[in-house]
Amino acid sequence: MKVIEITHPIQDDQRINENVAMAFGFFDGMHKGHDKVFQTLDQQAQSRGLKKAVMTFDPHPSVVLNPERKRTTYLTPLSDKIDMIASHDVDYCIVINFSSRFANVTSEEFIEEYIIKNNVEEVIAGFDFTFGKFGKGNMTVLNEVDSFNTTIVGKQELDDEKISTTAIRDALQSGELQKANEELGYLYKIKGTVVQGEKRGRTIGFPTANVHPSDDYLLPKKGVYAVSMEIGTEQKLYRGVANVGVKPTFHDPAKAEVVIEVNIFDFDENIYGERVVVYWHHFLRPEIKFDGIDPLVEQMNDDKARAKYLLSVDFGDDVSYNI
Repeated sequence: MKVIEITHPIQDDQRINENVAMAFGFFDGMHKGHDKVFQTLDQQAQSRGLKKAVMTFDPHPSVVLNPERKRTTYLTPLSDKIDMIASHDVDYCIVINFSSRFANVTSEEFIEEYIIKNNVEEVIAGFDFTFGKFGKGNMTVLNEVDSFNTTIVGKQELDDEKISTTAIRDALQSGELQKANEELGYLYKIKGTVVQGEKRGRTIGFPTANVHPSDDYLLPKKGVYAVSMEIGTEQKLYRGVANVGVKPTFHDPAKAEVVIEVNIFDFDENIYGERVVVYWHHFLRPEIKFDGIDPLVEQMNDDKARAKYLLSVDFGDDVSYNI
């Protein structure tokens, strides 16, 4: 897949020079709703003999358009999103820097400069896609342009609720991990590097890998999770229990930094500096402050046992556990 990064105004040598079907959207999360867009892109490209292209944006438009509610964390940061777009056998991916200058592009200019001059024969986007200054451009406007055909992808729902990046973010931040994963269509994941931590866990029998996220990922709700983790380039998943939070038993929550710590089951290797991927399976409980080490260790043992059971079910093991 050829990735074309554009800072407005687009240059002639950045344009696509063959006829394409192009899907438009921010595509954070690449969730089940987005899957329908990519299915439609594939169908239209095949039926019309066109190459497949995607246009997306970075950063999120709210950084420019809505400073009070700007979105600076992502379900799929740009590098992850590009990898997932490539997995759909897309030929071209245009990434437009969403700047103040680009935000002032009129809908008419966007259509001419970014669609028609890119040899787009088929436009595919969700029903709520908007573009151009003040968001005046929408799918109805595109549908009235004769230079290309427009296919509108309708609302996708799960349990009578619209599947959306906003809904998934809300679910992750409220501990509804199962709902988030169902709407994503896969396990939420965070890539990172194992860094030096306080090393307190090993003194109480729970050595942990301190995972520093490699990009601006949205962290799930503070609490304890059943997770699995890839280490380096190994084609193997290690199971574990993760804590996201500030460790209030030991730190002032108002001053401490939120960290991800993973206790990998039956594992004692040194993995500092390793790149890892943490997959989030189940939310176990919120983070709480304990009155000392003993009740904390007792709870951690219970968390570990419960996580082992839930992960065994996920991986199809024949086990039982009394919750």
